[in-house]
Amino acid sequence: MLLSLVLHTYSMRYLLPGVLLLGSAPTYMLAWTLWRVLSALLPTRLYQRVDDRLYCVYQNMVLFFFENYTGVQILLYGDLPKHKENVIYLANHQSAVDWIVADMLAARQDALGHVRYVLKDNLKWLPLYGFYFAQHGGIYVKRSAKFNDKEMRNKLQSYVDAGTPMYLVIFPEGTRYKATHTKLLSASQAFAAQRGLAVLKHVLTPRIKATHVAFDSMKNHLDAIYDVTVVYEGNERGSGKYSNPPSMTEFLCKQCPKLHIHFDRIDRKEVPGEQEHMKKWLHERFEIKDNRLLLKQRMLIEFYDSPDPERRNKFPGKSVHSRLSVKKTLPSVLILGSLTAVMLLTESGRKLYIGTWLYGTILGCLWFVIKA
Repeated sequence: MLLSLVLHTYSMRYLLPGVLLLGSAPTYMLAWTLWRVLSALLPTRLYQRVDDRLYCVYQNMVLFFFENYTGVQILLYGDLPKHKENVIYLANHQSAVDWIVADMLAARQDALGHVRYVLKDNLKWLPLYGFYFAQHGGIYVKRSAKFNDKEMRNKLQSYVDAGTPMYLVIFPEGTRYKATHTKLLSASQAFAAQRGLAVLKHVLTPRIKATHVAFDSMKNHLDAIYDVTVVYEGNERGSGKYSNPPSMTEFLCKQCPKLHIHFDRIDRKEVPGEQEHMKKWLHERFEIKDNRLLLKQRMLIEFYDSPDPERRNKFPGKSVHSRLSVKKTLPSVLILGSLTAVMLLTESGRKLYIGTWLYGTILGCLWFVIKA
């Protein structure tokens, strides 16, 4: 019975971060709303600068739990620039944690506030978060024939005109890769084969539309493309392989002791601008992730299937064990946690808190409905 209690307690490790991350959302939204009202008559760049700082506070709390709380060992391969840049971040997509990996890299460049996402359209209905991500520069897109490139171009152009710093995160596969989703993988491989493209094994065939629109709209604003390959190690006991990457709760329960991140910086001048050429270029980048076609970088295939045990569970080349200081992330936990606690201690504060969840969600959804 005692053993069962211990195991159950361990499996509930995600409760503390879950309560704080979700519980402080109304506090954060109230702070942002206050700034939005106060800055109504101020220059857009000033509003954006403070919004980026507010975003840093919340995301540093996220990183406290996903880095410091879990104790995950982060191994970086490649030369991550230490300075801020305007970039498009392209990565393979396996888990909800992938979004946080982008934050991890941005934080190491002091660019966390500049992170903005290209998101699936249905995520805009998330309570509070869906509305705020759109206000912070997130772009919601629909798949396939419903993709509205004009709307995306207009939004990105407004950011370029305003000189908004951009760390735009895109997952070109369009959905998460899972080894157990054989139908999805087979359909992706059939699509590639029909078009004469290399058939990929550990990633899905990348889609070009969002990446091309983003690059074409911001090419004079960008410094580089970041090509990132992520591997979660240790989700399956006694093996470097896994059936599926960890979910957020599994990650918070320390089921991923090591996180391998391979980084390539590609100068924007090296990226073809014409859509068909970019489509080929993007597929080749994903082919590099999947095969040994460039400088023997068998990124994912080498990672899993190498016959040499010494070469398994790591990318080719040297890695750097990267740690994010607790001093950088803990203050955010204390600030947002304390403000939320103070609000919940009074009856009026509790009413404001509940009202923010309820009416903030309703007004956010209504905003999307009217905008549509």
